[in-house]
Amino acid sequence: MKPASARLRPGDVVAFLGPSLPAEEARRLAPCRVLPPARAGDLLAVLPARPLAIALVDGLFDTVPSVWPREVLAALDAGVAVFGGGSMGALRAAELAAHGVVGVGRVFAWYRDGVIDDDGEVALLHGRAEDGFRPFTLPLVQVRAALEDARASGEIGPAAARGVLSAAGAIPYTHRTWPAVLARTRVGPAERARLAERLPRAPDVKRADAEACLLAAAAFARARRQGAPPPPRPAAGPPPAHLRRARLARAATLLPGGAEVPSSEVLAALARRPDARRLAADGLRRAALAALARSMGLAAGEEETAEAERAWLRRAGVRPAGRAAFLAACGLDDGAARRLCEDLALEARLLGMAERAVPDGPSWEEGLALAARLGGAWLEEAQRLAAPRASPRRRARTRRRSP
Repeated sequence: MKPASARLRPGDVVAFLGPSLPAEEARRLAPCRVLPPARAGDLLAVLPARPLAIALVDGLFDTVPSVWPREVLAALDAGVAVFGGGSMGALRAAELAAHGVVGVGRVFAWYRDGVIDDDGEVALLHGRAEDGFRPFTLPLVQVRAALEDARASGEIGPAAARGVLSAAGAIPYTHRTWPAVLARTRVGPAERARLAERLPRAPDVKRADAEACLLAAAAFARARRQGAPPPPRPAAGPPPAHLRRARLARAATLLPGGAEVPSSEVLAALARRPDARRLAADGLRRAALAALARSMGLAAGEEETAEAERAWLRRAGVRPAGRAAFLAACGLDDGAARRLCEDLALEARLLGMAERAVPDGPSWEEGLALAARLGGAWLEEAQRLAAPRASPRRRARTRRRSP
């Protein structure tokens, strides 16, 4: 058998980068799709495109909601590996390492090992995208890294290092620079000059971690191309309402011709259709039944979920080879599609046990009669059955004329 190619496709790795590593340098390291620093919902947006790995490095906070831990888990649930390092990615990786997020680099190790625990250690002020996210201020982790290196080489003692770190920590991240830090440090002029010569020249710890994070994600994606399995699904339970709604609003709808439409725009167009109320009522009934089933302690198994998906795709006329494209055109990643099919399986199971599911519950025949009366099928069948009985004399005349 011919071995699978390890060559990466452009969308196999998605990297969220900003001040830690310029986009063009990231693309020189590994083929990847570079997106700006992540904010809440940005990971959900890329999942329908089915990347193999995400390198989460830079993320926004303070001015906008930051990346939710649950959306990182949603990526894993969709079969997309997540690597975190350098900045926001290091924070999320340390929080979610037990769920399968892979942390990379020195900053991640500091958070993981409890050396630091303040989210603000990675914060810095930077420019906008058109400025290349150029950093304007100094993150505290860079001060920490520079001091650690200087101590390791014997260029600074423990007391002086503590003094510099304390001075840096007392300055808000929006104003922290090497000149500001050294101006606050209680040392003599000669020592201050020596530190000013040494510390700002220390290697950029966030950049080094960002490069390592991207390379780790690319290595994993290459392994996937050669047949390695996807990451294990996290044991996180059904997604909460805020995540479901964010996914509905942020996930992209990808059409076979390559066009990409925000799912929020598709949803708005659906709401303007004449049959929007009927569509919503049908969907709500299904979702409510699945939620009721879960509240009763029912859970859909792997096989009945898979069968629900197969039945759905058959009804839609989708062949197995077209599954991924069809789901992407519905704005669904693999995790969201599986949740949808779990709902279908739970709905079917609850309907099958409706007579026992609630006190004095309805029978299958009662359900059939209710739907038939509301939809007109009852009257249609009654008229069809009555038609032969309406003319017994005509039937008798017909028999007498027969040879």
